[in-house]
Amino acid sequence: MNKKELLGYTGSFQQEAYARRICYDEGRARGLNAVEVKNGPLRFVVMLDKCLDVSEMSWRGIQMNFLSKPGLNGRNPFDTHGSEAQRSIMGGLFFTCGLENICAPFTAADGREYPMHGRMRTSPAEHVSIEAFWNENDEYVINVSGDIREAELFGENLLLRRTVSTVYGDPTIYVKDTVINEGFRSEPIMLMYHCNLGYPFLTEDTRLILPSMEIVPRDEISSQNVSRWTQMDTPKENEPEYVFLHKLASDENGESFAAAYNEALDLGLCISWPHENLPYFGQWKSTACGDYVMGLEPGNSPVYGRSYCEEHGILPQLAAQESISHTLRFSVFEGKKEADGYNAAADRLLHKQ
Repeated sequence: MNKKELLGYTGSFQQEAYARRICYDEGRARGLNAVEVKNGPLRFVVMLDKCLDVSEMSWRGIQMNFLSKPGLNGRNPFDTHGSEAQRSIMGGLFFTCGLENICAPFTAADGREYPMHGRMRTSPAEHVSIEAFWNENDEYVINVSGDIREAELFGENLLLRRTVSTVYGDPTIYVKDTVINEGFRSEPIMLMYHCNLGYPFLTEDTRLILPSMEIVPRDEISSQNVSRWTQMDTPKENEPEYVFLHKLASDENGESFAAAYNEALDLGLCISWPHENLPYFGQWKSTACGDYVMGLEPGNSPVYGRSYCEEHGILPQLAAQESISHTLRFSVFEGKKEADGYNAAADRLLHKQ
């Protein structure tokens, strides 16, 4: 339907789409400011106090992301204390890792500490803007944007400018990021998007679709389970996690993707991104009872962390006053035909190589 027809069926168009400020008022999440967004059957929450990351997403009432045992929580005093970060990592549709470190905590030779997955995921946004409007093409657009800074006296001065947006009728969340080095020296830039699929979308009926050219298990336990990387299993008590490093193919536009499809629900999610900016991809698979999650992790650095990158001379750098920009897309799809299309796309990219 066009704009005129849609408005004919509604009083306030907020029946169908809106962006509403909310603030949680109990438990670990007390005081957490966020924006709840509705786009028809798509609902998601953008955390203003935590890097504009998306904490939860559902489609027709079906939750698609993982929420860890600590549950929804705001910023905590232990957020950036080494491995204590695991007490505040809540999962969500995605959280931003970086900008000085990703993955394991790291202490440099000079004593400088780099916490697990970095500091951005717990940093609040400023200059926040929330828009919901009909554009010149009669599309109803919702934008949540803001600035998130990582800076230190006599240290780095890095700015992440983020816009999270969606368009009515398009079951997609767009995350447009620009990272700017506002300092006067080159700075390491490590960036990873820790995307987390969860129940009821994630079950033993869920299959992963990747244009994977090469798979490297992170460790021995992962190596023993690499043959089952495309699927989930039923939860098992105290099952260890597995991590697989994939080398992905990209299409003619330089895009790569990861898709997951639940056959029983006939529901899927595809995440796509520019391969040149985010050439590394990690898959985190946990089938442990209570920690049942599939992590899909595009990034500009391998998941071995900062120490590995320094030792191997592959730590990404951003020159003074320079910037990098890219957009990630989280697109919901329904139907086996759509899932088959992603399988065909993956096969096509692999045969192109």
